[in-house]
Amino acid sequence: MIRARKRDLVISRSIVSTEGDLLLAAGVSRHVITSWFSQGIVWGVSRVMRQYVEAGRAHFEEWSHLALGLRYRAAAMGVPFLPLRSMQGSDLLARLPQLPQLRCPFTGELLLLVPALHPDVALIHVQRCDPYGNAQIDGLPFMDQDIAMAAHRVILTTERLVSSDQIRRAPDHTKIPFFVVDAVVEVPYGCVPHECYGQYEPLYPHLDAYAARTREDPHAGVQAYLETFYYQPASWLDYLERVGLEALLDATRRGRSIYDD
Repeated sequence: MIRARKRDLVISRSIVSTEGDLLLAAGVSRHVITSWFSQGIVWGVSRVMRQYVEAGRAHFEEWSHLALGLRYRAAAMGVPFLPLRSMQGSDLLARLPQLPQLRCPFTGELLLLVPALHPDVALIHVQRCDPYGNAQIDGLPFMDQDIAMAAHRVILTTERLVSSDQIRRAPDHTKIPFFVVDAVVEVPYGCVPHECYGQYEPLYPHLDAYAARTREDPHAGVQAYLETFYYQPASWLDYLERVGLEALLDATRRGRSIYDD
């Protein structure tokens, strides 16, 4: 989306990390819907997001983790809303569009109602899937299953494209079914510089260097990063070469040793 110079999309995700910085800085989005926006616990709240939001250049629409998850779950279930207790009594409600409340007919408890969230397009990375889109996810699936079921279109990127026979050998690992998937793209190291469970760990020196750039000057730092790693590379292979073979091998060794244990 960044290289295609898309503009002014609304982005939603359960938790947002550096990809949110890059989408804001590239102009792909000016409105991010999420429950958490940070490069990571190690580096703290996104400085890029904070600068853009405080300057009025972007809107960070913050929901609680549970509220956002139930919005995707409602859409996946095909219902218009779901009730919850989360966010009641917090200052999040004052920052969101007014949400209706409902008194439970069974207990009399006052509950908050959150609307279903249907992404137009979901982009999801998985460890492996077959050409039809039967996707297997190792480790924590987060909200990917509900997002896939909620979205109008689903594009999967995968570490490995495998046969349907291999998928059938471990059907309990298949989290996203083919009938909700519109496209499959094989992209080895598709999560770099972040982690993909069982495949590779985060590239911490790379992420440290990014954090240092944006700590000094959020706008200039993220623009320089985009130029080096997004606009200049001629291909995905060129991007990985810029990241560095040594860094990739180290991340792979650490990721697979955790998986094997």
